[in-house]
Amino acid sequence: MQFGFERVLDVRIASVEVIPYALPFKEPYVTARGVLERREMVLLRVRDADGVVGLGEAVPLSLRGGVGLAEVVAELEGWAEERSTSGLSAPSLCAVTTAQADLLGRRRPDQGRSGDETVPCNATLVAGKPKAVAADAERWAADGFTTFKLKLGAESVKSPVKADFSQTRGDVEQVRAVREAVGAEARIRVDVNATWDLETAKRRLGELEPFGIELAEQPVGRLEEMAELAAATSIPLAADESVTSLDEAERAASMGVCAYTGIKLSKVGGPETALAIAGVLPAYITSALDGPVGIAAGAQVARSLAETMHPERLHLAHGLATQRLFAETIAVVECELRDGMLHLPPGPGLGVEIDEEALQAHRI
Repeated sequence: MQFGFERVLDVRIASVEVIPYALPFKEPYVTARGVLERREMVLLRVRDADGVVGLGEAVPLSLRGGVGLAEVVAELEGWAEERSTSGLSAPSLCAVTTAQADLLGRRRPDQGRSGDETVPCNATLVAGKPKAVAADAERWAADGFTTFKLKLGAESVKSPVKADFSQTRGDVEQVRAVREAVGAEARIRVDVNATWDLETAKRRLGELEPFGIELAEQPVGRLEEMAELAAATSIPLAADESVTSLDEAERAASMGVCAYTGIKLSKVGGPETALAIAGVLPAYITSALDGPVGIAAGAQVARSLAETMHPERLHLAHGLATQRLFAETIAVVECELRDGMLHLPPGPGLGVEIDEEALQAHRI
């Protein structure tokens, strides 16, 4: 089952479970938007009259100004009663459409994956002191990763945990340290989460140009700023926060402001919208720090992108290796990371199987 070939919104559902849960990180996850010690999510489990189960997942994006966990739970419980997607936030809509697609796929086991399907992934490096970030990059490189994504712009984050940015030497030194650690052939991309102003972005990207940056994701907030920045740097720009819908993607494409866009399924409302956006802008799929269901859904979309008409996107690694950042999981079968690639689970639908004891242990 790869997304994008059939509409799935008419699948008949007999019962629904809405299960909020949280997974702890191995180390606090630090970005320019703040610090997380665990990721709160909502598992949506639907069953049809034959007992076939479909799974979906919503990841609240409250650090980005989006809806919180309680609101997502309420929305999904409302959907379970009314079965209407009208008014659902993007994370909730993502969970619903993913669960319905998974259910449809599992009803057709003859169409399940028979071979090893893979998705190339980038390493995700948490912001910190340059030496520590470089050491982290070396660990990812030893496991076969050749694209590295650095979270920049976090010097101002005040954290009670290990990231004391008053003692760092800044974004440029982190990039320098990683480049020296992984070598000249590795791809390095940076993600700023729209926290630089325009003048800072011009200056900082100018300082980063000598390090051969693959792309800079959302260095500034508005598309108008991205347009001015694109004219001032040789580093390709990618959208993220500024492209959350097909309309915004079409506007960005018409302005010519970005070479790529990152797509988070929970940010845009699910696989169908993700594929529509990717038809307008060359795209790569990124994790919103999803659980196993969200990662599997993202991997399905990434596989679908490989069959589209944008050959210039085929070299792009996808940001779907974030399960490595978690200390625990709720799945007994899920995607696996090996040699820098995400390997999709076999079988129909998403292929994810839930560990019921683990789910209960992490339920909130």
